[in-house]
Amino acid sequence: MTTDASASSSGLAGTYDLAGYQVHRIGFGAMQLPGPGVMGPPKDHDTAVAVLRRAVDAGVNHIDTAQFYGPDVSNELIREALHPYADDLAIVSKVGARRDAKGQWLPALTPADIREDVETNLRTLGIERLAAVNLRLQEHPVPGQAPLEDLLGAMVTLREDGLIAGVGISTATRDQVVQAIEQADVVTVQNAYGVLARGDEDVLRLCSDHGISYVPYFPLGGAFPGMPKVVEDEVVQAVAAEVGATPAQVGLAWLLAHDDSVLLIPGTSSLAHLEENLAVAGVTLSEEQVARLDAIAAPEA
Repeated sequence: MTTDASASSSGLAGTYDLAGYQVHRIGFGAMQLPGPGVMGPPKDHDTAVAVLRRAVDAGVNHIDTAQFYGPDVSNELIREALHPYADDLAIVSKVGARRDAKGQWLPALTPADIREDVETNLRTLGIERLAAVNLRLQEHPVPGQAPLEDLLGAMVTLREDGLIAGVGISTATRDQVVQAIEQADVVTVQNAYGVLARGDEDVLRLCSDHGISYVPYFPLGGAFPGMPKVVEDEVVQAVAAEVGATPAQVGLAWLLAHDDSVLLIPGTSSLAHLEENLAVAGVTLSEEQVARLDAIAAPEA
């Protein structure tokens, strides 16, 4: 197995069509670029810029961001580091939330909110069209939230107006994804999923069957207290030792091996951690190892 990013990252685990963009399956998530709590400027501005430039130099052409990361911070860093953008760079954002001065996450789920926030993303990124935008739903409906039909309609209008190439949906149930497929022909779904948390397996299968990219967030767990961490699992650790990789790399490599529709967006503000993430492209798991990892949290039939 190769873990040297310079040797392994050029292919970045193959490509997948995302709204007409041929993106490598290992991308980059910008959520960790702002300060603590995804608020304020980065701890080290120059390193944050260097991370973005190194990712693209290594072949990453799919960057996931949001105006509410910072707020504004991640988009402004992306523009500073990478503008003018390469023609094949797919920048994907999300709408449906905003931040207040205290860092609270506020819902922004009306058609007017969605258009305003997409336009703000375009302006701060200095781009005329986003590759895709994910409609980020709440786990439970909130006061003032428009019906999903109206929200998807607003997204379709943005696509027809040429502001986005593709419609996506995030934090969505299977029924909501089905509705989004039927009404908006979504090209990507972004939900929580990983080797230890496979409750979204039915949505992943649905996406795979329809040729829709599936982008897992919290793929290594541990995002909240009590949430299992992939790197602490004994099976993951054993497989990592066998292939000469880190447990985190094995958790990400399993996702790539599990289904061809999976796109990864591991994020970091560290150059060393970026190299580790990029090197996942060189981690090869045997069928037997994949089967052992599958069995950790296999969903009920």
